[in-house]
Amino acid sequence: MFLGVPGKIIEIYNKDDLLMGKIDFGGVFREVCLSYTPEAKIGDYALIHVGFTLNLISEEEAKETLSLLEQISSLDNKKP
Repeated sequence: MFLGVPGKIIEIYNKDDLLMGKIDFGGVFREVCLSYTPEAKIGDYALIHVGFTLNLISEEEAKETLSLLEQISSLDNKKP
């Protein structure tokens, strides 16, 4: 099992012969490898795991997943 987190692609470039991108995770920006999703475009949402895009997802699906992750996080913060 793994945790894939959705993010929005805001920049695409090549680095050391790899397709790379800058991803926005709700205001936190990270560099990820886009080699598994060469069809990705700026503005697309992708599911990211350990620095690699696994697949592209819809904006609706990304927002729903982020909302669920926030709910899980808030439950954890309510522990005594």
